[in-house]
Amino acid sequence: MSDVPPINIYSMTVPVLLNGIKNLTHILDKAEAYATEKKIDPAVVTEARLALDMHPLRRQIQSVSDTAKGAVARLSGTENPSMPDTETTFAELKERLQKTVDFIKSVDPALFEGAETRDVVLKTPAREINFTGYSYVIGFVLPNVFFHITTAYAILRHNGVDLGKSDYLRGG
Repeated sequence: MSDVPPINIYSMTVPVLLNGIKNLTHILDKAEAYATEKKIDPAVVTEARLALDMHPLRRQIQSVSDTAKGAVARLSGTENPSMPDTETTFAELKERLQKTVDFIKSVDPALFEGAETRDVVLKTPAREINFTGYSYVIGFVLPNVFFHITTAYAILRHNGVDLGKSDYLRGG
């Protein structure tokens, strides 16, 4: 008997998203402690960015939340909770991540049945992108979540927060 769950859209997304958000929350805790220890205005940290034309840390966190909750809603056929992207403090960003976790955990895994072939339409200001559930997960959701978590990590590491690979890969 193995403890490995069957491979399906739920097992490919929900545990991965929850783990990524857990690790991101840990990274934010370390960033907040760093700002406090070094007497740095927390807004300087949440507004930090790697390049002038990139989004700041706070937007990286909001993007992880948006992608994760949007994926779970689209794949399960449930309503995507609206979050207005107004968070500016560490506490607000961590609360947003917790609300995202709470939503993800509230969705019945049975609603993901057949999601791999379900049509998923992602609407952007410029166009609509059509996916199957499977192509949406592997071609958009997971790469996008990892991009924004990695960028948040890089912003913080670049600005002196003592982070290592083990902070990113804390495990389930």
